[in-house]
Amino acid sequence: MDFLQTLESITSQAASIAWGLPLLLILIGGGLYLLIRIQFLPFRYLFHAIAILRGKYDNEKDEGEISHFQALTTALSATVGMGNIAGVAVAISIGGPGAIFWMWVSAVIGMSTKFFTATLAILYRGKDSEGKIQGGPMYFIMEGLGKNWKPLAVLFSVSGLVGALPVFNVNQLTQAIDDILLKPAGLSAGFQSNLVVGIILAIITGVVILGGLSRISKTAEKLVPTMVILYFGLVLVILGLHYEVVPYYLKLIFTEAFSASLFKGDAFLGGVLGGLILLGIRRGAFSNEAGIGTAPMAHGAAKTNEPIREGLVAMLGPAIDTLVICTLTALAILVTGVWQTSDSNGVSLTATAFESTIPYIGKYALLVCILIFSVSSLFSYSYYGTKCMSFLFGAEKKNIYNYFYIGSILLGATTTLQTMLNLIDTFFALMAIPTMTATIILAPKVVSEAKKYFSKLKKS
Repeated sequence: MDFLQTLESITSQAASIAWGLPLLLILIGGGLYLLIRIQFLPFRYLFHAIAILRGKYDNEKDEGEISHFQALTTALSATVGMGNIAGVAVAISIGGPGAIFWMWVSAVIGMSTKFFTATLAILYRGKDSEGKIQGGPMYFIMEGLGKNWKPLAVLFSVSGLVGALPVFNVNQLTQAIDDILLKPAGLSAGFQSNLVVGIILAIITGVVILGGLSRISKTAEKLVPTMVILYFGLVLVILGLHYEVVPYYLKLIFTEAFSASLFKGDAFLGGVLGGLILLGIRRGAFSNEAGIGTAPMAHGAAKTNEPIREGLVAMLGPAIDTLVICTLTALAILVTGVWQTSDSNGVSLTATAFESTIPYIGKYALLVCILIFSVSSLFSYSYYGTKCMSFLFGAEKKNIYNYFYIGSILLGATTTLQTMLNLIDTFFALMAIPTMTATIILAPKVVSEAKKYFSKLKKS
């Protein structure tokens, strides 16, 4: 057994242990508790959330570094990525259409979780070793729960150093470039060509991330809306050409969610339905990252003195990410039938769906989307990693992380899909434990803040 096979075996076992029943209970059970605790209140203020996002309540004098819109686009540029294109394809190839329903469930619960975690990120902002205001799970654990809870904050930050590495995104982007550009041109050379792609990506990423949060958020602000509109347009063309089967597949998503007859993965809690639910929630969490704790680090930097406002803006993330973009990808794969006729997995399966309906230009247009999705994710994740590094070792050492980060791009480009997926799954699980534990304990503070904010809003 060579080194890569050993690595895949170790990461697979680690991911299986990490994504056991305890994590499922804390992510979904905890999210449901938060939803009931707040009595669905934030959902009634979706239009108010959009008004905040559009800048109606922006105040330059408020504390923070970036606007509400930049905070959401920075968070979205991390979550709207390969999880939406490759992650959905992985979910369908293992679980069939039913996996999408459980991704939706995780998104609705995730909207509530994001509301709580982003509110806490503003409510309990801390200061780094340079005295700059910072937000994120490690800070709301320390400021909200006290110094005795520091081991929880350290667990989150250590896990975040690995969880924020861009290895899955790079792996899938390299696969897409190889399948769509290099193989047809006869330029694919396996490890060597993957390494060259990795080096080019490392150089592009280095130029942006070494410029700090301001450059990252300004880049994300321009890239994210563009990529969402382009991707939306492409999928609408596919759905328009297969409009007669769209209702059938929408119905199949619901029926398969409970029959699990097309599920090919491992059973969980004694049955295939349990395995399908776990698969959907795992891929949903990977897609929208609700409860993982990454997004609160971006939202914690927003210019606002009203924590509830940032919570409402953050809540829009899983809706855009999973309910809209993942559903579009899923329908494109389902209506074209490639999920039953192709042996491809991950991003290659999505590319096959695009090529089958929009010949010649489909796969190239998808590659443009993938490039924007992936590269914008590379920028945002580096910011999360440097925040964890600052917390653990001091803000003056945060840039050291960027060099490890850039180096990991070469690892992602030259290893297998399953290894990278298992690695990130494992560390996302380890990040979720401290994030959700602190959020559940501090939930009453958010509920009290929300009641005050919404009653003030009604009077104004």
